[in-house]
Amino acid sequence: MKVIICGAGQVGYGIAERLSQEDNDVSVIDTSASLVGHITETLDVRGYVGHGAHPDVLAKAGADQADMIIAVTLYDEINMVACQVAHSLFNVPTKIARIRSQSYLRPEYSDLFSRDNMPIDVTISPEVEVGKMVLRRISFPGANDIARFADDHIAMVAIECMEDCPVVNTPLHQLSQLFPDLMATVTAIYRNGRLHAVHSTDQLLVGDLAYVICQRDHIRRTLGLFGHEEQEAGRIVIAGGGNIGYFVARTIDEMQPRMKVKIIEGDRERAVSVSDQLRHAIVLHGSALDQNVLMQADIQDADLMVALTNSDQTNVLSAAMAKRLGCKSGMILINDPSYQDLTTSIGIDAYINPRAVTISRVLQHVRKGRIRSVYAVQKGAAEVIEAEALETSPLVGRPFRDLELPEGMRIGAIYRDGAVLRPDGSTRIKTKDRVVLFVTAAAIRDVEQMFRVSIQYF
Repeated sequence: MKVIICGAGQVGYGIAERLSQEDNDVSVIDTSASLVGHITETLDVRGYVGHGAHPDVLAKAGADQADMIIAVTLYDEINMVACQVAHSLFNVPTKIARIRSQSYLRPEYSDLFSRDNMPIDVTISPEVEVGKMVLRRISFPGANDIARFADDHIAMVAIECMEDCPVVNTPLHQLSQLFPDLMATVTAIYRNGRLHAVHSTDQLLVGDLAYVICQRDHIRRTLGLFGHEEQEAGRIVIAGGGNIGYFVARTIDEMQPRMKVKIIEGDRERAVSVSDQLRHAIVLHGSALDQNVLMQADIQDADLMVALTNSDQTNVLSAAMAKRLGCKSGMILINDPSYQDLTTSIGIDAYINPRAVTISRVLQHVRKGRIRSVYAVQKGAAEVIEAEALETSPLVGRPFRDLELPEGMRIGAIYRDGAVLRPDGSTRIKTKDRVVLFVTAAAIRDVEQMFRVSIQYF
C-alpha cells in the first residue's frame, strides 16, 4: 500500500513507523526540514519538505499513485485542504484527517465531511478519543488499560497480577473450568519486557500484565477475580481545563452528577468559560504545580487526580505532588514515551498516551480485510483486532480444536446476533461473526489474510 502522511510530528512519526515496518510504501510531508530529516534518517520512508495541502508537493510525494492520505498536522484546516486536494486532483481513494476543533464535529454539521462537500472518509478527534479513554479508566479502576469492541459489548482489559492475585500459578485452561459462566479469556501476557500470546497450559505469575478479552458486563467481576477490588472514585481533581479536561468533566457532569469534580486551569479566560458551561464541577484558576492551589482543591481528600494539561512535565509533577499530599490515586496524560517508565517509580498509578490512541484509530482503516476496529498495545508490539468473518475465511465452519492458528494469535471472544460467546475447543465461527482477537505484530499479516475478501466471494 502506498500511503502519504502529512505531518511529521509525534503522531505522524508513530504512524510512519508502524506502516514502514509492515513494508508499506510511505511518504511523509512536513514544512519542517529538521523533522523530515529525522524521520528519513530513522525510518524507511521518503520525506518531502513542503506544505501538505499544496498540489505540487503532493504530486512530488506521488499522490497520483497513493492508496491513502493521512493528514495529521497541527492545523485542522491544513488537514482538511490536504484531503480535498488529494481527492479533487489526484483521486486518492482513502482520506483520513485529524480534526481537533470540536466546532467542525458538532452534530448539526455532520454533512460537512461527505463526498459532496468535503470528501474526508475518516475524521479522528484525538481529544474525544483520549477523553473517552480517560472516562473508561475512571469507570474501571484496577485496569491498566482498556479498550472496547463490538459496539461496546466486548472489552479488552489489561490487568496486573499483584502479590495477592488469587489466579496466579493456575493453568489458564483451569480458569474456564473454575469459572464456567465468566465470559473472559486471557489472551496474552507481558512478562519481563516481553509480550506473547498465551497457550492453555500457561500460568500467570506475580508481576505479569495479563491481557483479557471479556464481555463488557463481566469487567468488574474479571478485575475482582484478579484481586482488584478498587472502588470507583467519588472525588476527582482534574488538572487542565482544555478540550480533554472539559470533555471528561462535562461527561461526568451529565452522566454522574453525584461524583464531585474540581478542575484546575491556568488560563483565567478559559477557566471562566469552562465554569460557565458546567453545572456541578468547581473550576479553580491557578497552576496545578502550586501546592496552595492543590490544597484549595482539597487534594488531600481526593480519590483521583487526573492530569490532562498540554505539558508532560506538569502532568507528571502535579500528579506526584497530589499523591504526596494525600490523593489516593493518579492518572496522567503523557505524549513523550520516555516518561512512561518514570511513572511507576514515582507512584503514579496510570498513564494514557494520546499518540497511541490516535495511531490505533488510523490502523483500523489501514488494515486489510474486514477489520472493524484496532487497538495497539505495548508500543505496537501487538494489536487487539475486531474482524468480521466472511464465508471464504478459513476460520469459518471448523471447530477451534482443528484450526491451525498462527503463532502469536489468540481468539478472545465472538459477537454473534447480539450475544457474546467465549470460545472453546468445540466453538465454530459462523459467517458474519465479529471476532475479537489478540495478535502480535509478526502475525498481523496472517490475520488480514484470514479476514480478507477472496475472489470467490464475488
